[in-house]
Amino acid sequence: MDEKEKVSRKLRAMKKYVDFLKEYRSISKEELEKNDMLKAAIERNFQLAIESALDIGEVIISTRDFEKPEDYRDIILILGKQGVLPVDFAQRFSKAAGFRNILVHMYEEVDAGKLQEYLQKNLEDFNEYAKCIAKCLELK
Repeated sequence: MDEKEKVSRKLRAMKKYVDFLKEYRSISKEELEKNDMLKAAIERNFQLAIESALDIGEVIISTRDFEKPEDYRDIILILGKQGVLPVDFAQRFSKAAGFRNILVHMYEEVDAGKLQEYLQKNLEDFNEYAKCIAKCLELK
């Protein structure tokens, strides 16, 4: 499977997760606190969307022989350094890697207010990421 095929498959998966999250964009903090099942589903879809984005970055870094990332945040930052993503966007979007770590490792209890904030303010970042990646693949 070539780079374009791998990335396209991951982009489709990421879109599916983000589409799920968009359905709950206007959910209240109180509703998230009351409904553990829904909160868990939202957390899981965020995790999968972020991991899809990171996987896409790893494929591009690997196939184009960019510098090797030291951690998840580096994946996005390297894409910024290499011109795949705008640098300011890469700086902002790289914070998603930290959120992924919280979701996966439960370093701290996932705050319903923070989750709601991500739903309302950060979902469009995935669309911007996908557009940049698609543009990058066209140029190759």
